[in-house]
Amino acid sequence: MTSALRIGIVGLGRLGRRHAENLAFRVPGARLVAAASPSAEERDWAAANLPGLATEPGLPELLARDDVDAVWLVTPTSFHADHVVASLESGRHVFCEKPLALEVADCDRVLAVAKARPKQVAMVGFTRRFDPAIAEAKRRIEAGELGKIFSIRCSSEDAIDPHGFFVRFAPTSGGIYLDCAIHEIDLVRWILDGAEARTVTAAGTRLMYPGLAPCGDVDTGFATVTFDGGCVATFHVSRTSHRGFESMLTIVGTEGALEIGRGLGHLPITVEKDGGRRVGGLVDFFDRFETAFLHGARAFVEAVRAGRPSPLGLDDARAATALAVRMREALVVAE
Repeated sequence: MTSALRIGIVGLGRLGRRHAENLAFRVPGARLVAAASPSAEERDWAAANLPGLATEPGLPELLARDDVDAVWLVTPTSFHADHVVASLESGRHVFCEKPLALEVADCDRVLAVAKARPKQVAMVGFTRRFDPAIAEAKRRIEAGELGKIFSIRCSSEDAIDPHGFFVRFAPTSGGIYLDCAIHEIDLVRWILDGAEARTVTAAGTRLMYPGLAPCGDVDTGFATVTFDGGCVATFHVSRTSHRGFESMLTIVGTEGALEIGRGLGHLPITVEKDGGRRVGGLVDFFDRFETAFLHGARAFVEAVRAGRPSPLGLDDARAATALAVRMREALVVAE
């Protein structure tokens, strides 16, 4: 492909707007031509902030256009599988935010459609693989610098939500492991070169947000997974952080260890005053992984334009959903 990849985005909420701005202004070889949303407010935002962009009320209208080469899905998780299938069957390349689906059967349905269309690129947004620090860690592991990996500790904490948005969202999110721990699940499998999980245990609590009880979700979750090859991975995921967003990864091998993400602040400034020390916490996940989102978008566009396979295949997305579902099924809630 010698011309720009013409992209239509679906979904212009908080994250969708970030994706739209990247595609419109920061991704070489991409041209954002249309945006779809059932929300008039979101379409008005697009018209005001992305001059010249066509807007549509939904995915069917966007797929009816003849100027869209690829569809960028930032829609509610429960719609992902159906939206990917519809986009692929229309002949478009597809980028979809994580996770691919909430159930393994829906992942399989998507994979069957994608495998029948091998020339179309389909990618799920596990963009943390493109974070410079995590990518460097993977390079060092592959070079053998850490020896045999036997322990991985993951922690991902969202800031307390005073408005309770995620409580309202929880009935369709698939639960905290699919919604929040899915990135760490993908990273651990990637670090371990796709090793299979043997055993899974999980526990959690919802003392801060008891409104999660009707859908069986928790505000803080833990899981322990043993993998083929002898590695044990622990996952801590929470929506109750008092210091803002933080995502940490500790990887330990027989020859060394790496730690990623601890103590990062919104600005690289530590304020010392009145006998204390303070670092401003990160606002949200985009504050931490903005560069990763951009690199992931560029990788997708480059793969399509060069005729290369997806930089992140759907089989990995299916495996991440499968492991998250096992965590959800193993969950024991502390009362």
